[in-house]
Amino acid sequence: MFEYAPAPESRAIVDLRPSYGLFIDGEFVAGEDLHKTVNPATEEVLAEVVWAGEAEVDRAVRAARTAYEKVWGPMPGRDRAKYLFRIARIIQERSRELAVLESLDNGKPIRESRDVDLPLVAAHFFYYAGWADKLAHAGFGPSPRPLGVAAQVIPWNFPLLMLAWKIAPALAAGNTVVLKPAETTPLTALLFAEICQQADLPAGVVNIVTGAGDTGRALVEHPGVDKVAFTGSTEVGKAIARSVAGTRKKVTLELGGKAANIVFDDAPVDQAVEGIVNGIFFNQGHVCCAGSRLLVQESVAEQVLESLKRRMALLRVGDPLDKNTDIGAINSAEQLARIRELSDAGAAEGAQRWSPPCELPERGFWFAPTIFTGVTQAHRVAREEIFGPVLSVLTFRTPAEAVEKANNTPYGLSAGIWTDKGSRILWMADRLRAGVVWANTFNKFDPTSPFGGYKESGYGREGGRHGLEGYLDV
Repeated sequence: MFEYAPAPESRAIVDLRPSYGLFIDGEFVAGEDLHKTVNPATEEVLAEVVWAGEAEVDRAVRAARTAYEKVWGPMPGRDRAKYLFRIARIIQERSRELAVLESLDNGKPIRESRDVDLPLVAAHFFYYAGWADKLAHAGFGPSPRPLGVAAQVIPWNFPLLMLAWKIAPALAAGNTVVLKPAETTPLTALLFAEICQQADLPAGVVNIVTGAGDTGRALVEHPGVDKVAFTGSTEVGKAIARSVAGTRKKVTLELGGKAANIVFDDAPVDQAVEGIVNGIFFNQGHVCCAGSRLLVQESVAEQVLESLKRRMALLRVGDPLDKNTDIGAINSAEQLARIRELSDAGAAEGAQRWSPPCELPERGFWFAPTIFTGVTQAHRVAREEIFGPVLSVLTFRTPAEAVEKANNTPYGLSAGIWTDKGSRILWMADRLRAGVVWANTFNKFDPTSPFGGYKESGYGREGGRHGLEGYLDV
């Protein structure tokens, strides 16, 4: 097989501090509860980060309330738009720095953070900047009003992109925010705080409090919060829904998934295989809408699997900063243990496990791309969200059977359909209980398009005009 020469991106563009404080009321605030954030590819300590307690969370919420009442809420939409445009341009100017830092802290390949995440981050701020002075024309009534202070809790799989999904529409609608990034990936959020300073964003409009579950809980349950937006696990989402029940807080939840990628016998096999690979191995499978269940029509199952295995043998696992890398590091030791446990359970239950020959680095958190065949709907690997580079393969005979198997899950975030027949795509899409249905593609996102799920995948929509509704009193 042809061997690529290493092509590492330089990390010299990133100027890491030894420690980072909280970003409250336009300033970085020191603290004593310091925790390490590590590079998952090497286990190297990147920096120490302050974890916020209840007092710091309260201070951040109060700063956001003051900024909302005195500055951001009364500000004309056209002026809010100028700040959002300025932030978007600075993100573009500093995109290489942000991409390298994202790959260092998260473990994802630099090609993905550079070519997918960062362009989408800037695009979301540009897009919602355009809405800031047009809210009266968004279809929510003649005078939609901001809610006030938004508490936003984001996951570790797309740290900067999830920040953009949350902060951009909230600010465009006239709200102020307190955002908590995941405890394992706080660094790009803190660099975004510097960007807010660089853009001269008024103090208190954006506040960033780092920490783990207790910090998030204090933020969500704070009585000064008007809106809660959460992306993460279904288990935590349910806890948040219970905690805000009976309050006036508006809630948006984007939770787990177990998406079906459905391949019919008339699909172009090579194109479908590329979509399958992108659907489950993009970002190490750390994607809520990952196509983690492959449903392939029985008559072409053998052909598709042979082609898929050939393609998987070409995937390169290794240094996230190498531009040739396809699959980077698993984000944390805890997540790696979860992936291993579910993968071992699949083998113990009788499914056939296969991975291509793959030499994994000695240090860091790594898992080879893996597929399971001989899977039934009773297997754990077909039912539970693995959130890693693991694909379960099932077969079907008829479109009706494909729909039944695809919908046989408590989740409903996304699905993919691969077929030459447009009528079949429409028939399937009408019956799949999934918030997003891709046709002959997978994992395509655009800031103008809404995203969200059904059932245990959450409620509310992010992106597009629909993404504004969760931040407005309509």
